[in-house]
Amino acid sequence: MLMSVTDVTGSVKFVPVDSTDGQVSEAEELAADFLTLNISGKDKAALTLGDDQTSDYSLSADSLPQEGVPTGQRYRFRWTSHTVYPGVERNVWLYLPHGATGHKKVNLLVCQDGPYYFSPTVNATTVLDNLVHRGEIPMTVGLFVAPGEVGPGNPIWGGRDNRSFEYDSVNGDYARFLVEELFPVVRQHADLTDDPAGRVICGLSSGGACALTAAFHRPDQFGNVIAHCGSFVNIRGAHALSSMVRQAPRKPIRVWHQTGSRDVELIFGNLPNANQDLAAALRYRRYDTVFEFGTGGHSLRHGGAVFPETLRWIFRDQVEDR
Repeated sequence: MLMSVTDVTGSVKFVPVDSTDGQVSEAEELAADFLTLNISGKDKAALTLGDDQTSDYSLSADSLPQEGVPTGQRYRFRWTSHTVYPGVERNVWLYLPHGATGHKKVNLLVCQDGPYYFSPTVNATTVLDNLVHRGEIPMTVGLFVAPGEVGPGNPIWGGRDNRSFEYDSVNGDYARFLVEELFPVVRQHADLTDDPAGRVICGLSSGGACALTAAFHRPDQFGNVIAHCGSFVNIRGAHALSSMVRQAPRKPIRVWHQTGSRDVELIFGNLPNANQDLAAALRYRRYDTVFEFGTGGHSLRHGGAVFPETLRWIFRDQVEDR
C-alpha cells in the first residue's frame, strides 16, 4: 500500500493531496503570461479571444462525481531531472483510481501541463473513476506532469521556464524523459502494461504537439495520442510534424486531435490551419485517427467536454462490447 511519504529512488517523496492541489485556471495562466512575456498586442488579442470564457461546451455526467463510484487517490512528488533535462525541477502528480494498487498490467494516461487536466475544465481523474468503475475503459492510472520550472522560455516571446524547450522541440527527448526518469517511479506503485496500446499521451497547445512528437519518435512506448488545440506551428519546429507524418511509414499509433474555429493565429502560425493540415497528413497515411473541428478557441473547453468519449475511442478494443 502506498504510504504518505515514500522514498523509492533515493529522494522521491509521495504526498497524498486533495482534488484542489496544484489547480490553476487557464485564465490565470494567461494573465500571468501577459505580465511576463513579450507578447505583441495582436497576439494578446488573439489569445484573449481564444480563451473561451463563454463556451458552447460543458461537462457531461461522465466527468462529474457520481453516487456509488469510489474515488481514487492523488499523490504529488517533486522531480529533478538527472539525465534528459539535468537539474530542471517540476511537480508531478500520480492518480491511482480505486483498485489500481495490486491490479495487473494497468494502462497509463500521461498529461502534459498536468494541473490543466485535473482542473474543473476536464476533471480527468473523475473521468477515470467513472469509466473504470463502469468497465468502459480498462484500469488506467494518470500521470500529470508539470513543465520544467527553469529554462530558456519561448522563442520571440521570452520567459524563463522549460515548457517550450520540452514541448515544442521535435525530437525524442521528452519521450525519453518520461520513459527513463518518470516511468520507473510510477512502476513502484502500479504494474504498468508494457503494451504501447495501453498508453496514451495527451496535451493542450504545445503539450499537444509534444504528445504527437513523443509517440512519433517512440511508438514502442506510446500507442495513443490526444492533442487539444495542438500547436503544430513553428515555435521550435513543430510545423514540420505534418510533413514528417506524410513522409514516414505509418506508425502504429492512434491520434485523436481537436481544435476550433476560434483557435488562435499567432506570430508562430495559424493553429486551425495547422491542425487541418495534420488531419490531412494522418488521413493520407491511413492512420487510425479522429479530428474534431468545433466552434471553440484555444482552451480545453471542447476537449474537456468530450474527454470521456475520447478515452472510450482510444481504448475501444480493450473492453467488452456494451
